[in-house]
Amino acid sequence: MEFLSILFQLIIAVSIVIVWVFRFDNIVKEFKQYGLSDLTRDAVGAIKIALSTLLVTAIWYPVPVVIPALFMAFLMGCAQAAHFKVNNPWIKKMPSLFLLILSLFVAAYHSGILG
Repeated sequence: MEFLSILFQLIIAVSIVIVWVFRFDNIVKEFKQYGLSDLTRDAVGAIKIALSTLLVTAIWYPVPVVIPALFMAFLMGCAQAAHFKVNNPWIKKMPSLFLLILSLFVAAYHSGILG
C-alpha cells in the first residue's frame, strides 16, 4: 500500500505541474468558462502547486500528508462542481475525478484508514 501511496502522490503532483504550468492556456479558458476571476485562478494554481510540493516532499521527509491530500481532494471536488455547473462532457470531468480519488486514497492511507 505504501508503494501505491507514493505512486499516487507522484501522479497527483506531476499532473498538477503539467496542467498548471505547461497547459496554463487551457486553465485560462476553463476559468473564464466557469466565470471565475484571474485572482481566483492564480490562487487555486498556487495552492495546488504548493500542495503538490508537500505531497512529493512527504515521500522523503516526515511531512504530514493527510492535510495536503485532503485539501487537494477538496480542490478537485470544487473542480468537479465547476465542470457540472457548465455542463462539461464526462471526458473533461474525468481528470479531476481521478485526482480526487487518488487524493482521498493518499489521505486514507496516511491517516490509517487503509492499511
